[in-house]
Amino acid sequence: MFRPKPDGIDAGMLRKSQHDLRLFGLVLRPVSASTRKAAVLIRLLRAYLRPYARPITLVVVLQLLQTLATLYLPTLNADIIDNGVVRGDIGYIMRTGGVMLAVTLVQILCACAAVYVGARTAMALGRDVRAAIFGRVQDFSIREVGQFGAPSLITRTTNDVQQVQMLVLMTLTLMVSAPIMCVGGILMALNLDVPLSALLLVVVPVLILAVSLIIRRMRPLFRAMQERIDMVNRVMREQISGIRVIRAFVRDEHEHARFAGANTELMSVSLGVGRLMALMFPTVMAVMNLSSVAVMWFGAHRIDAGSMQIGALTAFLSYLMQILMSVMMATFMFVMVPRAEVCAERIQEVLDTESSVTVAPRPVTELRGGGHLEIRDVDFRYPGAEESVLRGISLVARLGQMTAVIGSTGSGKTTLLNLVPRLFDATGGAVLVNGVDVRELDPAVLARTVGLVPQKPYLFSGTIASNLRYGNPDATDEELWRALDVAQARDFVGQLSEGLEAPIGQGGSNVSGGQRQRLAIARVLVAQPRIYLFDDSFSAVDYATDAALRAALARETSDATVVVVAQRVSTIRHADRIIVLDEGEVVGTGTHEELMAANQTYREIVLSQLTEQEAAS
Repeated sequence: MFRPKPDGIDAGMLRKSQHDLRLFGLVLRPVSASTRKAAVLIRLLRAYLRPYARPITLVVVLQLLQTLATLYLPTLNADIIDNGVVRGDIGYIMRTGGVMLAVTLVQILCACAAVYVGARTAMALGRDVRAAIFGRVQDFSIREVGQFGAPSLITRTTNDVQQVQMLVLMTLTLMVSAPIMCVGGILMALNLDVPLSALLLVVVPVLILAVSLIIRRMRPLFRAMQERIDMVNRVMREQISGIRVIRAFVRDEHEHARFAGANTELMSVSLGVGRLMALMFPTVMAVMNLSSVAVMWFGAHRIDAGSMQIGALTAFLSYLMQILMSVMMATFMFVMVPRAEVCAERIQEVLDTESSVTVAPRPVTELRGGGHLEIRDVDFRYPGAEESVLRGISLVARLGQMTAVIGSTGSGKTTLLNLVPRLFDATGGAVLVNGVDVRELDPAVLARTVGLVPQKPYLFSGTIASNLRYGNPDATDEELWRALDVAQARDFVGQLSEGLEAPIGQGGSNVSGGQRQRLAIARVLVAQPRIYLFDDSFSAVDYATDAALRAALARETSDATVVVVAQRVSTIRHADRIIVLDEGEVVGTGTHEELMAANQTYREIVLSQLTEQEAAS
């Protein structure tokens, strides 16, 4: 049993023990990066190809038949030359030619069937891996999404999966037949002429060595290429999303230069890969052509000596080409393997990442009562951060009341609200809904109980109706119009010729910020949760609409719990209870009048927006 080296052991003893291990063939070496990546690729393929064992077996059988037919054809051709053409036996030529046609037909049918089944299997693999990545990302909290970044997740779901899928396709259509062709070709060549087959001992190792040296230099370039693709996607996404800001600040040239930099870096890495690819195929062709010349040279001498027939030389040359073609096909696969290994590692990285928001082993599937919300002594710290964003936060939001949260920018208001629907999980304390910790609730129950209107509302491409029904697919048109009426959105929706079927662009790009906020509020109203969370959801509407919206919401949500985060004092001054946050801590609790009289932080926020008389009125 091997134990860790004690502090007192000297270098000589260590070298001696290593020598003893070598004698037993137990040399311990660190696992190389290439070996680790290959293991990741194999693990991914093993997991997702297991359901397709029968189609893969069928492909192997079909490729075996196709390869055997291909290997048999040169022998038939040599037989025609030696026993038909040389002797002038037309009947023998016709009979053997008919057999060649039948073998060729079998070869074609098997090849077509193998490609069809292999392509379907590879496409099914790509579908399953994409679905697995999508499902995993859906389980991620905001923390994991931010860790990977949206552009990288998109690249991993599309480009990376495509590379692995292409590797499987080429393996099932080419690589399966390559070893059979290589081994069969060598056996057939040995059967024809053993001395001439000695050329294979030189040709094949030279070809493998040359290809291996080139592939070794390709591997790090493929990793860099995928990272550069991520960068191009990231820059493109930022520029498309921020096009208004770019034009407002006349930063077009700067963004052009920024994109050109990312694009040039991708081009540079791609050129490096292209140069190696350009070097590989001439190298393979040079070895093949020199091998053909060598076979013709030595074969001619053996024919002249009477040790070999012309047909046999022709068949041997065909087998040599088949052997080298199989090596070349394997070479082509080896070119794809390094990139597929990198992509598989990136895919597996997503699949192996567990969400920080996990489902309880036995979640609570039924929640009794109304919408009582309690945040009890909550702390929250982002991973790697030196300080907590929230510290010792406690508050209670009761049914039928409006609880407001206000504070300066960066005080943790949005983070606090995101803890309730479990976009994050608190690192300390507990968030309770009707007395049950949200971490113990079934996610579907929590989603039905809590409705959040985020600070930056997002609308999906589709129609107004499809967006409003997002939380309640069975909602009627009357319920949709009622929600729009409460959200003060009926007027602008009613003016659209299509009404509820009016199209909505991705992210709500074809509506204004205020309209987007009101549609997001209407969407939550359609779902009718027990707890409403509004995260600065009235900031883009004018004061008159804000007042009308708050009045309508008060009537609509009278039997629910409402928590509002706002920057405007006018939005929250009439709340039943106001929580004042400052640098992640609660520094005041009470009504507007109580806080104006006793809390300096709240008073400063109010007087920065209102005069003393307006604040008191």
